[in-house]
Amino acid sequence: MTKLKLASLFIAAAFASAANAQEVVRLGNLKFAHYGAVSYIKEIAPKCGIKVEEHVFAKGPDVMQAILAGELDVGATASEAAIQGRANGAPIYVVAGFAKGGARLVARPDSGIKAIKDLKGKKVGVTRGGIHEVLLAAELTQAGLTFSDAPGKDVQLVFLAFADLNQALLGKNLDAIMQSEPQSSQAINKGFGVEVMKPYDTPIGEPVRTMVMSEKFYATRRATAAKFMNCFVQATKTFIDDKPTAEKYVRNVIFKGQISADDFQDAIANSPYTYDISPQHIQVTTDVMNKTGVGKMRKAPVATEWVKTDLLDEAKKSLNIK
Repeated sequence: MTKLKLASLFIAAAFASAANAQEVVRLGNLKFAHYGAVSYIKEIAPKCGIKVEEHVFAKGPDVMQAILAGELDVGATASEAAIQGRANGAPIYVVAGFAKGGARLVARPDSGIKAIKDLKGKKVGVTRGGIHEVLLAAELTQAGLTFSDAPGKDVQLVFLAFADLNQALLGKNLDAIMQSEPQSSQAINKGFGVEVMKPYDTPIGEPVRTMVMSEKFYATRRATAAKFMNCFVQATKTFIDDKPTAEKYVRNVIFKGQISADDFQDAIANSPYTYDISPQHIQVTTDVMNKTGVGKMRKAPVATEWVKTDLLDEAKKSLNIK
């Protein structure tokens, strides 16, 4: 082989490598049943012409920090983390929704708690900075109850990680928890928790989980962003249409057999997969956060300025999804 031909091969390989590197999408995600379709994107990404690197975080605000640090292109998170991030200067857009609901107020069976008003004088666990804290605050405010993580209010909040809430309820260190899925379904199915309510009767309604993109990725890597969104829609459609595939992937791949079939089915019944999000929903959630004081915001963002669903609309249209 001549030196010239060898050099040409090296140059071609270098260009191919650079092209492939540009097709990598860095995705931030959380470990919950209703985040399963987002995780599945990486499995089908090669068919979409991209490579997706998934990074799993403990909670939504951690995803936002990674986007701010330039470590992620796209992130899956609850709406409050996206709103708080945007309010504090994160250059992001909400580009889709991927699940609805996903919250449940669960009490100890011996607590006597049957409704929100029964939380007076009780200790309630919740994860700080999550949509569950927003929903709990909205429900307590609606019921006329005061709350704080310090004693002296009607309800004492205890802030714990999602993974620790069930243990605290089981150990009878808490009277109730506002929990995510599948953990709330597990607490109920294992008998150490009973459902008090699904907290969807405030102005927020069922909270919609948000897919966010960095402004840079959205604007400067438009073709790759479009491929990613097409892949997201395909993954979500698979999980909506093919429940056995969704269950197998979430139970075996994400949770390594740690949740039962009943846990999965109950969890998804309370947190169905979706594609859609609206500026109206994000604005209402922003307004409730402002009212209840959950989440520190320098300036509350206006939803119509940063909810951009054009890539989603194009992807759904190309795949004949209404």
